[in-house]
Amino acid sequence: MSKKKILIVNGPNINLLGQREKNVYGELTYKALKTTLIKYGRKKNLDITLFQSNYEGEIIDIIQTARNKKDAIIINAGGYTHTSIAILDSLRAFTGLIYEVHISNIYNREYYRRKSYISLISNGVICGLGILGYEIAIDAVSLK
Repeated sequence: MSKKKILIVNGPNINLLGQREKNVYGELTYKALKTTLIKYGRKKNLDITLFQSNYEGEIIDIIQTARNKKDAIIINAGGYTHTSIAILDSLRAFTGLIYEVHISNIYNREYYRRKSYISLISNGVICGLGILGYEIAIDAVSLK
């Protein structure tokens, strides 16, 4: 059986993990997050690719590129979660599993963060569990 291929997409400001709002996002850096998730995927016999961009168009391009090449997308679209119909539309064209992840609990924050366009297309939403949320999403993909 071939390895399942997962694309983990991270949106704006995720590259600043460990540097901004540590009380919300924790101390772990983005580099450490990448290393942790790649290792976790290997233990599960999964092929994990990570991508981060602060630019909406680049996020859309990587999602479109994943069509017919990846089995699942795990996405933390950052601030675009609450604003981007374009990212939602690109995810609608993806035929694999989609899991939405947020490090913080978006429903326990500012009112404008409580609306997620990504949730409309996601197979599941994991929020408020820190980076453990990514691992739970990886586990969900591995079990399908």
